[in-house]
This record gives sequence, structure tokens and C-alpha cells, in this order.
Amino acid sequence: MSALLETIDRVRRDVCALHAELTRYELVVWTAGNVSARVPGYDLMVIKPSGVSYDDLTPDLMVVTDLYGTPVSSLSADADGAAAEWENPALSPSSDTAAHAYVYRHMPDVGGVVHTHSTYATAWAARGEAIPCVLTMMGDEFGGTIPVGPFALIGDDSIGRGIVETLQESHSPAVLMQNHGPFTIGKDARSAVKAAVMCEEVARTVHISRQLGEPLPIDPALIESLYDRYQNVYGR
Repeated sequence: MSALLETIDRVRRDVCALHAELTRYELVVWTAGNVSARVPGYDLMVIKPSGVSYDDLTPDLMVVTDLYGTPVSSLSADADGAAAEWENPALSPSSDTAAHAYVYRHMPDVGGVVHTHSTYATAWAARGEAIPCVLTMMGDEFGGTIPVGPFALIGDDSIGRGIVETLQESHSPAVLMQNHGPFTIGKDARSAVKAAVMCEEVARTVHISRQLGEPLPIDPALIESLYDRYQNVYGR
């Protein structure tokens, strides 16, 4: 088996398994939402098929596309020049594929992208309101406010452009696309899923806090200190 085929098989298994985390943490309903991953070393990505129930997802149903969102299959050469063959299912990739692909093309360090319609984060997105950094957890995970990206229609690069333009100016691995919902990124797909889980958690907590009164802000210098410690020291 060629290196390319082995890599695609592994990424398909990983992406399929990570979709179960979206349902486990109640970040999606029905067939909404998606996880994708870059295929390391190749200009390819793997993403959930469109319209398939989470209970019915299997690794072989994960769709392989190029970094423009076009499904690819059959024969391709790996880095050693050897041929690799795989099959794409007779299914369309997620309707958000163009957005994911745009992120991979323009953010080369990103290895995973996740989109959900999780309730609290999407409620903030519906208001077009960033989630303020009023929790040490947010300083650790997001390095500040979770920003809002512009309104954009599904189907072309518009959402992807909004994600990239917003996150390039932020520590945050999460963006709330206005009137749509959260997108998260990570060094790999698992990291992007973690960011989606944490985004919903802080969206819920800050919302509840605001029902009790005005949350207390954290000094920006302390946020930077929290972020630096968590990202570069904690758990190392």
C-alpha cells in the first residue's frame, strides 16, 4: 500500500471518529455540522459527506477533495512517485466544503476545520456579538475575545474568506460567523473539535453570567499571560 493511500485511510478513520464527538457534546442536530482534516503532505482534504446521518457515517463515506473542494479519486502519485488508488463514495461533500478548502489554502498551519450550529455559540452569532473574554478558560484557550466574522452565503469562498480574514488578526481558533454559527480551526482535526467544544462551553457560561449581571472583564495583559502559559507551558 502506498504512503498516500495509507495516509488517506488514516485521515478518513480519524475524521469519521471525530464526528461522534460533535454528537456526544450536543453540538449538532440531524445532519448539520462537519469536521474536515488536511491530508498531511498532500494538497488534499477529507470531509463529511452531505446529508448523511451521524449514525450512518463510516470511514469509507468520508469524501476526499482537493483544496478547492473538488472530489478526487482513482489514481494519484504519492511523494515517492508510486501510484495510489482509492474510491470516493457516490456522495457529495458537505455544503461547507468550499469554506473549509479556502481555509486550508490560505492558512497552511491549519490541519483541521470544524463547523457546528451549537446552540449558545450560534445565539451569539445570531446577534452578531463577539464573546468577551471574561473567563480564565477563555484566556487559556482563545487568547481573548471570540470574534465575529461577516455575514456570508453558503456555496462559494465567501465564508472561507470571512473566517481567514477574521482569525488572521486573532489568537482565537474560533470565529462566530454572523447569522450562521461557529467555525473552529486547529493544528489537526482533533484540536479543531476541542475548540468547538470549548467555544460552546464558554458561550453558554458567559450568556448565563450576563443574566446575573455584567461580567467582569480581565485585563488584556493578564489575558496574554494566561494564553502564553497555557499554550507554551501547561501540560508540557
